[in-house]
Amino acid sequence: MRIPLVLTILLLLTSALFAGSTQTNTSGSNTAIEGGYTSSATTTYESGSSSNSTTTNTTNSDIRSAPPSASAPSYNSMTQDVCAVGVSAGVQTFGFGVSGGKHVIDKNCERLKLARILNDFGMKVAAVAILCQDERVFESMIQAGTPCPIDGKIGKEALKLWKKYEFERPDYNAYVKRMKKREKIDAIPKAKAVKKDDKIKIEKVKQ
Repeated sequence: MRIPLVLTILLLLTSALFAGSTQTNTSGSNTAIEGGYTSSATTTYESGSSSNSTTTNTTNSDIRSAPPSASAPSYNSMTQDVCAVGVSAGVQTFGFGVSGGKHVIDKNCERLKLARILNDFGMKVAAVAILCQDERVFESMIQAGTPCPIDGKIGKEALKLWKKYEFERPDYNAYVKRMKKREKIDAIPKAKAVKKDDKIKIEKVKQ
């Protein structure tokens, strides 16, 4: 009878030592109950909480792209028998551009055409006279001993008039400079003009 009594007492003691343990987990909380002790931990998340991360990058560049080009106007001639030349130009900067053009008359072209027409009509003296309006032609004619016609005179008679009315010469400015240099040389006996470094110097001729 003693053995069953002892077993009964041991079973009661074992139940007291290993008391039941209960643990409850709920979203946001954790509750554990062991023996007569209760432990509770609660975590509360604020409704509507959020985390925002914003990154802003700004890049500044001083390099400018190439500006658009300003196109210069073109010149179109409807016939080849026109002594006109088209000249145009354009300038373009950042934000502003301008271009323009105009016609320029070629006087030498007109002179040649007029002389050719006069010669075709048999007006040879008139054709030579209009060519003599060019100072290069005028000087070459003087140097050749066949002066350009003036006031209906040709040859020696024309040369006398050109000497009398020198201011009417097409090459008047160059002629005056040339005559002044000749006068300086003529004023010095046995002198000559020598060109050095694009400058004309007067030197005496050694005997």
